[in-house]
Amino acid sequence: MRDSTLSSFRRAPFALLMARFDPDAALAAMADYGVTIFGGVPTMYIGLLHLPDAERRHDLKKIASTLRIGISGGAAMPVAVIGQFEARFELPILEGYGLSETSPVATFNQLDFPRIPGSVGQPLCGVEVRIVDANDQPLADEQVGEVVIRGHNVMKGYYKKPEATAESIRNGWFHSGDLGRRDAHGNFYIVDRLKDMVIRGGFNVYPRELEEVLMTHPAIAQVAVLGVPDPTHGEEVKAVIVLKAGATLTAQETIAWCKERMAAYKYPRIVEIVAAMPMTATGKILKRAMRG
Repeated sequence: MRDSTLSSFRRAPFALLMARFDPDAALAAMADYGVTIFGGVPTMYIGLLHLPDAERRHDLKKIASTLRIGISGGAAMPVAVIGQFEARFELPILEGYGLSETSPVATFNQLDFPRIPGSVGQPLCGVEVRIVDANDQPLADEQVGEVVIRGHNVMKGYYKKPEATAESIRNGWFHSGDLGRRDAHGNFYIVDRLKDMVIRGGFNVYPRELEEVLMTHPAIAQVAVLGVPDPTHGEEVKAVIVLKAGATLTAQETIAWCKERMAAYKYPRIVEIVAAMPMTATGKILKRAMRG
């Protein structure tokens, strides 16, 4: 796990690929083939956790006996999901961070170091990562700013797009467009996408922070928090929620629950409960499709 998720191919005799992720088929394959390493985006982990009647339909103890490592990337994994999945399948989940422009990994957790739920680990060998302000100046530990990356993994540029390249790569550093922070031990954390940050009445609201809280609600299986236009505050905070099978929860109950646990300017005033989230083919939530 020292370099990237590709190292899993050096540790296993074969790779089992699915044309499209289905939690029922994935659990069946894990049991049939004795899968040892599972790699997926957070929505896949959530799908495996909340598959109805999973205990009856699949031998979860057999699956847990062979699974050794979970690898997650593509989006931030809710801490609550990490804890639930690790407890059920008795394995560590290693989270990483990167973009297509960084080939595609920049930081990763390692089995050799203590893991901190919510952290995307440390930079890979030969890769530098910084947190900078709006003037590209490095920030101190625990301060939130843009994540910038420099190293052999960073692209040379966008094909036939010199202006976009010049905007993204400045002074030798690739600007990710992600907000993050670094702790005193060199562990990095992704706070949110810069473009996803909600500015409500002049206050910055980070959707991922609210999503982490909402994911602790016993009735919620999945959540996406986003900003929608508002004539009074500029933007209003909206939560789109998928409930666990058999669970009941109303929009007003959700708002009241959030009001008790979040600052007055943060909690969502708009809640929509849906059957499923719009997603890409790889399982990433399409927030832009929910802003209408």
